[in-house]
Amino acid sequence: MAVREPAAGLPGLGRDEEAALLFERAHYRHDPRWLLPMSPRLCLACALELLPEPSVSLVRKKHVLSGFRDALMRHASLVMQLVAQDQRVCIHFISMLFGLLRNVEDGSITDLCIEVLIQLTTQLKLEQTIHCLLDECHKELCNMPSMRGSLATLTLLGKLVDAIPALADKLVMEHSDLMEHLLRGLVYPSEGVQASVCYLYGKLYSSPVAAEMLLGHFREKLCPLFLSTMDGAQTKELKINCLGLLRQLLKYDLFVSMIMNKSVLVESTESVEGPPGETSLPLVLKKLLLSRDETLQVASAHCITAVLLHSPVKHAPAFIHADIPEFLFEHLSSSSEVLVWSSYNCLILLAEEPLFFSKCHTVYGIESVVRSLQGILRMNNTELHKQGLLLFAQILTRQPEEIRLFTSSAMCRDAGRALQEAVNSPVLEVAAEAVKAISAFLRKDHQSALPVLYKELQALLKAMLSRCADFSQTPLNWRPLGHASSRDSEKAILRRGRFLLSTLEGFRNACRLAVEFQNEPSAQENPFTAPSAEKEDTLEAFSEFLLSACDSLCIPMVMRYSEQATHPALMEVFLSVLHSLFVIVPHMKEKFSKKLAASSFIQLTLELKARFCSGLSHSALNQVCSSFLYYMCINLLSAPEKTGPPSQEELSAVSELLQHGLPQISSRSPESLAFLSDRQYVEGATRQRQYCILLLFYLAYIHEDRFVSEAELFMAVRSFLLSLQDQGERPPLVVFRASIYLLAICQDKDGALDEAVVGAIRKLLEGILDLHLVYTHHPLVLRLFLLYPELMSRFGHRVLELWFSWEESICEELDNVASAGQPTLPASLAALFHVLRSSPSTLLILLDLIYSSPVDTAHKVLIVLRTFLRRNEDVQVGGLIRGHFLLILQHLLVEHGSSPSGASGNLPLLLSLLSLVQLRNESEQELDSMAMKLLHQVSKLCGKCSPTDTDILQPSFNFLYWSLHQTTLGSQKRAAAVLLSSTALIELLEKTLALTWAEEGSPRTELLCSAWLLTASFSAQQHDGNLQVHQTLSVELDQVLKALSFPKKKAALLSAAILRFLRTALQQSFSSALVTLLPSGAQPPPAPEDTVLAPLGTSQVLSLVIGLQNLLVQKDPLLSHACVGCLEALLDYLHARSPDIALHVASQPWNRFLLFTLLDAGENSFLRAELLRLMTLFVRFRSSSILSREEVGHVLQGAALADLSTLSSTTLQALRGFFLQVQSMGLLADHRMAQTLQASLEGLSPRASTAQPPLQDMICLGGVAVSLSHIRD
Repeated sequence: MAVREPAAGLPGLGRDEEAALLFERAHYRHDPRWLLPMSPRLCLACALELLPEPSVSLVRKKHVLSGFRDALMRHASLVMQLVAQDQRVCIHFISMLFGLLRNVEDGSITDLCIEVLIQLTTQLKLEQTIHCLLDECHKELCNMPSMRGSLATLTLLGKLVDAIPALADKLVMEHSDLMEHLLRGLVYPSEGVQASVCYLYGKLYSSPVAAEMLLGHFREKLCPLFLSTMDGAQTKELKINCLGLLRQLLKYDLFVSMIMNKSVLVESTESVEGPPGETSLPLVLKKLLLSRDETLQVASAHCITAVLLHSPVKHAPAFIHADIPEFLFEHLSSSSEVLVWSSYNCLILLAEEPLFFSKCHTVYGIESVVRSLQGILRMNNTELHKQGLLLFAQILTRQPEEIRLFTSSAMCRDAGRALQEAVNSPVLEVAAEAVKAISAFLRKDHQSALPVLYKELQALLKAMLSRCADFSQTPLNWRPLGHASSRDSEKAILRRGRFLLSTLEGFRNACRLAVEFQNEPSAQENPFTAPSAEKEDTLEAFSEFLLSACDSLCIPMVMRYSEQATHPALMEVFLSVLHSLFVIVPHMKEKFSKKLAASSFIQLTLELKARFCSGLSHSALNQVCSSFLYYMCINLLSAPEKTGPPSQEELSAVSELLQHGLPQISSRSPESLAFLSDRQYVEGATRQRQYCILLLFYLAYIHEDRFVSEAELFMAVRSFLLSLQDQGERPPLVVFRASIYLLAICQDKDGALDEAVVGAIRKLLEGILDLHLVYTHHPLVLRLFLLYPELMSRFGHRVLELWFSWEESICEELDNVASAGQPTLPASLAALFHVLRSSPSTLLILLDLIYSSPVDTAHKVLIVLRTFLRRNEDVQVGGLIRGHFLLILQHLLVEHGSSPSGASGNLPLLLSLLSLVQLRNESEQELDSMAMKLLHQVSKLCGKCSPTDTDILQPSFNFLYWSLHQTTLGSQKRAAAVLLSSTALIELLEKTLALTWAEEGSPRTELLCSAWLLTASFSAQQHDGNLQVHQTLSVELDQVLKALSFPKKKAALLSAAILRFLRTALQQSFSSALVTLLPSGAQPPPAPEDTVLAPLGTSQVLSLVIGLQNLLVQKDPLLSHACVGCLEALLDYLHARSPDIALHVASQPWNRFLLFTLLDAGENSFLRAELLRLMTLFVRFRSSSILSREEVGHVLQGAALADLSTLSSTTLQALRGFFLQVQSMGLLADHRMAQTLQASLEGLSPRASTAQPPLQDMICLGGVAVSLSHIRD
């Protein structure tokens, strides 16, 4: 080292500082190059001379070392340049520092020396310096008689190997004898030395090469000594260094096996202790777990985890026998997240060993796990959340069924609520772990603690499904430019798929739970619920919730996800869920199956099978798909909507067919159609597959899932039927039904089947006992049977009968809207009407149905036919219907001549139809021979009935009445002659009329109305035509008058009919050859003034007038016309016999009050036909007290100003008659009024002559045929 001249001092430094950092008596000789150029101004040469100097105090030496350390830290590069100037100086400096380390006992100086040595060695990176230092350490340890002073050297070695890991291999290879000294240190009674040895061993074993070389050393010497040291450690430093060494050892499987093999387990006793002199690692770690030091507890848990990671099955039993799980469970209540995390890790690995559960550790610790979950979920450590849920899921999954985990429903409730809180976590990973735990939680043995908390389970499932639904609706991440990253999108879709799969697995377990509880009576409902309380917490309510949740959440989620991706595992779980719901809610399985079929699930399942299940791939998915399809098809076939339920035998055959055929189907729709169309010889197994495919298409189509082309399916079914015919096979009934339905549905609306197919269908149908076995209710199926004569002639009657048997509400709707215009027809009726228009002969089948079918079916047919006739007036089918009906009627009278009422309950319906057909005839139409024959047969039928046979007589009387009034005068005379020749009919009318005033046994009012109207018509026709009378008809006049004076309530039509009869009698002056009016019982001698009025008396006339006035006050239009007409006939009758009495009757003051009562407050309210006729009558009989000249003038003036074009022809005729009567009576004195009247007549006469008659003279009121002109005119 160069010597320089003494300096006066160091510039910039104080004297005290200079003295502290420099060795003054030697510094003047040192070359400046050994001096640091910046603070701290250290001189390396001074340090080399000062530190070994015995006379320098330890405090100053410590200060110099501290300054050198600071310089190394601040200016490492400058110091290294300074030290590296001379390698000899460098080695000397290191040797001097090591000597100071060896000779000084002050711990602070020792630590500084070690720190400086480590920094110098690592910064210099000189092999020679490292070898020098290692040699010094080796020499020191070898020359040391005891390990008393070895602490510093051992510490230096440990930190040196820690700083330079490669030294571990060098130390073991080149200084292998040091290991013996380390063993000496490990048994030295100083825990500081032992800690240093363990630290150094830990650094040596951190190197895989060194660890391999030290394998024998560990096996033979170190292992038991180390375990003993670790077991007896008292200081925290030694315990931590032992755990550090253990952590390094536990990285290697061989060392783990050695350590665990040294651990002696005594399994025969309850307490686990090793024999004297040996120590068990589980017991050592257990002791550390019991310490109150969190660091040691965490480190111990880490070591247990490290052991178990090598082989949980192999090493877990030792820890379980040492009751380690018990203390780990206790640590779950710690507030330290690290300790809880570590405990979770250990328990997760221990849970892989069945002994963990058989020793009932989980039963002991489950409450701690649940409480821990509740606690950590309030923290923000999501990794801790995931780990806790993972442990809970492991326990729930692996817990043996025979060992109940939850001993009370309260514990079960707390666990469920913790899971519910976890699944609502905004962190997806946490929610995913929660879903897996929920899936494991939904096990029968976990939920068997009574009472079963179904409402809690519902809330848990609802939370899980809602979380999944929210996640599935989260939009995918988009790039700023609007283009989705395909890779990120795929990852997002995969994440959604995994989450959805876990959710569906949980839901499937809930379904399995519901199925298992169905056989547990105690689990059906909460036994502690009060009898009067609403029972919501029941298995039934839970099952219905599952169905509803699947319908509203599961199915939409899966369908939405399947639009993005399709995963076989997910679909397998999904379909198994749907399958289980058929069992869970058996009373809803048919409805649920129909909804699934209508939602294209048949198509979905077939597409899955075609995509994934070809060959032997995805056999589990194929099995689930086939099973789901099987049960759905059986449910749909068991409760069909449009066909009759199959027999048990048929269902069993179909069941076997589907079970064998469905697993074999894995083709796409075009391939299936081609397979179905194959007309080559088809063997049995292949035919069975065809049957299955056809049934699937049938069930899909019948529920509006038309996923194949109609035209292609039509051709396939056509070929299938021809193939059956070629091979002479008869398919199962349900298959044939499906074929007919698909053929009808898929047929081109304008096309036609070729004769071969029609022949094949007919041949197959002829071998069937009843058509209902293969009938499907659909308008196109009906069209198929009625369109082709070969089918209609043979099966038309039965197919129409079946069609009407299925039409329940439609006929009622038609009946209700019969008078409400023409609403849109349903498709089924439109199809039938189309066939009826194109093939009127079908009407004959409908007539037969009316006659031969049950009453309810016949009534439907009648309603449909009536609607058809009303809507299709251009279709001339009257002759066809009447001719067929004539045959039916003749046949009936021959077979049931004595009592036709017992022949058929549907005869009234046929007669109603006949009346309707008659009503459709145009007015003034000649009656042909068929019509006359019908009149004759109907009159004969009536003559064989009694008045109580109302159902037959009412439509018959309507027909007779319409026939009389809806034809020409010549035909009326012929028809009347035919009817009058039936004495039985006349006798029936007499009996029926007599029942009008009978208190008991009176028929319905409608029949009485028709009888009175018929009698009036017969009497008028006989009188006008002077027809021969074969049987007279007697009526009590007093009873007729009484009936009019005291009419029945709500019988206006009956009063009008009686009035029409009385009017006819008055017009004939009671001289009818047909009707004889008899007095009622003994009568007093008539008064002289009554003789001219005979058979009426004055009192009877007045009574009749009062009765007519009372009836007029009711203001019923039809009844008013009848009253006015009867009053006209009465006054004519009276005027012919006694003009004074006629004038007296016409001038009654009450008539004026009656007239003004009939007038309402409306403008021109007098312009009503019945009022005009009444005023005409008063004018004619000069009743000025009733209607004065001025009032007549007001009427004329109002009529002249009114818009006559709005009046009906009936009113116009009445108004014209009033004008003419006023004019003829000379009631107009002034010329102006005469001109006004003349103008009105000129304007009215053309209108009255050209005005159209009422649109419909023949009407049906309350079931009674009425001719308005007959009542009115």
